[in-house]
Amino acid sequence: MAFRFRRESARAFLTNGGERGPQITVIPPGTYRINTALFTVDLMPVLDIPDNQVGIVTTKEGTPLPTGEIAGREVQGHNSFQDAQAFINAGGFKGLQEQVILAGRYFINPLFAKVEMKEMTSVPIANVGVVIAFVGAEGHDVTGEAFKHGNLVSRGQKGVWVDPLDPGKYAINPYTHKVECVPTANVVLNWATGKTEAHQLDKNLSTITVRSSDGFKFNLDVSQIIHIPRNEAPKVIARFGNMSNLVTQVLEPTIGNYFRNAAQRSDAIDFLKNRSERQNEAKAAIAAGLTDYNVNAVDTLIGDIVPPEELMKTLTDRKLAEQRKVTFDTQKTAEETRKELEQAKAIADTQANVVSSQRTVEIAKFNAEAAVNNANGVAQSRIINAEAEARATIVTGNAEGTRITAVGEAEAKVIQLKTNAVGQGNFALIEVGKALAASGLKLVPDIIAGGGAEGGNSGIVQVLMAGLLRDMATKRQNEANTAIEEPKA
Repeated sequence: MAFRFRRESARAFLTNGGERGPQITVIPPGTYRINTALFTVDLMPVLDIPDNQVGIVTTKEGTPLPTGEIAGREVQGHNSFQDAQAFINAGGFKGLQEQVILAGRYFINPLFAKVEMKEMTSVPIANVGVVIAFVGAEGHDVTGEAFKHGNLVSRGQKGVWVDPLDPGKYAINPYTHKVECVPTANVVLNWATGKTEAHQLDKNLSTITVRSSDGFKFNLDVSQIIHIPRNEAPKVIARFGNMSNLVTQVLEPTIGNYFRNAAQRSDAIDFLKNRSERQNEAKAAIAAGLTDYNVNAVDTLIGDIVPPEELMKTLTDRKLAEQRKVTFDTQKTAEETRKELEQAKAIADTQANVVSSQRTVEIAKFNAEAAVNNANGVAQSRIINAEAEARATIVTGNAEGTRITAVGEAEAKVIQLKTNAVGQGNFALIEVGKALAASGLKLVPDIIAGGGAEGGNSGIVQVLMAGLLRDMATKRQNEANTAIEEPKA
């Protein structure tokens, strides 16, 4: 516990100029010897600041704030407002203090200062914190002539700080500094009634109503994806104050008016049919427009388009007619296919007979060709045999002729020799005799009356022998005569 007291030593208090009434100093927990007849001690609770919170201090003593200031500047040496006299001696100001105290236990005189607990300032992931300072020295613009829509100042100065805070937790006095979180990730904004993202920036956006060049009025849902670079976030806040103002002052009129103008340049059906082209055109046009506001347009998407009912009926009837035509064409194709199938089935059913007939024809053709080939073979065989027989006959005839000629020549030589030996006449008689003997004819009677005593046969033999001997004798005589004449010659 902390103590509010009227000094422990009465004499020292009186001799050193102590004053009557509540005292500004406190004593920490402990045992003290205090004259209760002169001093009253009140026990007060100590100040405990939990984690993730800061203490916002408002002092009741000190120098009055200068005109135009809302909080006292930070002074040193007072041990986080626990030494109130040191704070006053250092020139601390009365009222709201710019300095905050962090989590912990403090012995602060509640009659000197009031402490309010506040959550620490948190900058989420995928965001940066742009600080707007309400206290500090007068700032000087650091953006130069390029940015003419607000001033950006350095840290510690009054105004919009040019350097944003990265994701994390910061001990910032929310009464002296305001932190605007700007998303650095892609942000989706929906122009669709009843559809809102978690960031709630599009909660006041609704479906866009447009009118086409042919007078039809219809609704369309649009989604716009934007991105704000980290270093461009302070410029956006300096220009618009916060993200909600950016949406209402720039994005909503820019995108809404673009689609209204685009719809008036075409008829309703053309807009519906060429939705992809319209989307690409919108993306390019809106991206060019948002560049002037330090915002990058990532993509523009056209969602649901709700055309007028009468136009939808026309389109529906047309589509139904087209579908009926497609159905009829499909049925026609199916019937033609079925016809082809039936024909194919019929052909398939007769295919066995066709194949059998073809095989029969092929077999007959094969048999005919075989018969022809057989006949040709037989004829050829006969021709070859005939030619062989003819050649054999010729060869046989030539051989036989040669044989007969040889035999005849041999027989002629034999006959010549015989003739030369017995004489031509005798030889003829001999041959006649052989022929008569071979024939078996009886040229004479078995009994011949003749003059010889030996019968008829002996007489003929004698005659032949006699002629043969005469011829032999003549031949020899001729040979002898030839031999006698040769020496003379």
